Amino acid sequence: MTPLEKGTIYELRIYDAMPGRLPALLSRFENHTLQIWEKHGIRQAGFWTTLIGASENNRLTYLLAWNSMAEREERWSAFLTDPEWIVIKAETEKDGQLVQNISSELLAPTAFSSVK
Repeated sequence: MTPLEKGTIYELRIYDAMPGRLPALLSRFENHTLQIWEKHGIRQAGFWTTLIGASENNRLTYLLAWNSMAEREERWSAFLTDPEWIVIKAETEKDGQLVQNISSELLAPTAFSSVK
């Protein structure tokens, strides 16, 4: 078994918002995205903004928890093609895009991690 076949997989996602657009991005997550994720069974493991660092004024970092790569593919694809999400994304970006860059990494906990 590979690390991706056993235990929870965490997806670290980092969004660099367009200058001045972090409040709108946070609002979209809080008021829309999380409810759509819930409908699709997408589990968040935490959200953070950067207090001190190179991107302290425009970065949102969050973790998603997945049972498997297959679950991630199925649920993330369903979310991205959800008609409600497509409408919300367009509405919240009518004054310009919110995100200039997204990075994503899939993480497997080590044997000694407090998070499994």
